[in-house]
Amino acid sequence: MVGGNAIRGTRVGAGPSGESERGESAPRRRVSYWCANGHESRPSFALDAEIPEEWDCPRCGLPGGQDSKNPPAAPRTEPYKTHLAYVKERRSDADGEAILAEALERLRQRRQI
Repeated sequence: MVGGNAIRGTRVGAGPSGESERGESAPRRRVSYWCANGHESRPSFALDAEIPEEWDCPRCGLPGGQDSKNPPAAPRTEPYKTHLAYVKERRSDADGEAILAEALERLRQRRQI
């Protein structure tokens, strides 16, 4: 079947892709990072670039360090807090009882009218 799309199979920027087209690439070096699960990732950096101490593992997302025997620990994830948990952090039980009594009194006054 002959299609009506004459540029089928090509993409923007397609064509010869050599250094003569793009210019010379900067000299690079690869640095190894290991995560707590033992995965190794080897991103490349320009020779004059500052090398970060940690790099996120592309396989599991944990932070990776340059020491394979002592990788950084996984970050502690805080569990989801409910609205009630946040309120209990700000208010004591006595405060809660006082607010509840005040709200009930207002409700009783409205119902008497």
